[in-house]
Amino acid sequence: MARSNLKPVSVAGIEFDALIDEQKTLSATIPVYPVEEGFPVSDTIILEPISISMTLYVTNTPVTWLYRHGTSNSRVNNICNRIENLWLSKQLVKIVTTDTVYKNMGITSISIKHSKEIGYAREISITAQKVRVTSRKTASIPSYILKAGETMANAGTASTSTTSSSAGTASGSTGGSSGSSSSSGGGSGGSGSSGGSGGSSAKKNQSILYGVASGLGFI
Repeated sequence: MARSNLKPVSVAGIEFDALIDEQKTLSATIPVYPVEEGFPVSDTIILEPISISMTLYVTNTPVTWLYRHGTSNSRVNNICNRIENLWLSKQLVKIVTTDTVYKNMGITSISIKHSKEIGYAREISITAQKVRVTSRKTASIPSYILKAGETMANAGTASTSTTSSSAGTASGSTGGSSGSSSSSGGGSGGSGSSGGSGGSSAKKNQSILYGVASGLGFI
């Protein structure tokens, strides 16, 4: 391959001087389900996202790509800071190697090695994993699904009322009825049995209302 066609390894546009090693991992999961016969069975294979691990080399005085980057005393620190900020930002990146271009990669780990053997240079190990991006789709619901019954008419809205008002209305109605009954008894000439019956009926109605109100928590 001609030198003019070669490109340095890059991560999100950050170019490195050398690729020391690279490892691509393809894995899959095969779920198993036990059956009554006493052995497990499987019916599918789930492909896991592609992952890649690389060890990259960066220095202030690049040899391979000197004509692209030149020399700078701050180049190593700048690249280390950029790669750390890239991990902190949680962004999907594009990784370009000598063989393949990986898109939508999420960085899972970064390791920066500094030793006396390499001096001011750094060995940066990066592990990234493919992120499967999905898109949102809006579905329209046919109007007939929102209809109810055989006539396919609108279901309408429910009428609601508070229990306290209902109980109050019932109490007033019963009280009025009781009063009317009592009044009727008095006007008829004061029959003792009628008056006693009216009083007994009023007490009974009051005790029923008291039980209802007590059960609903109003008393």
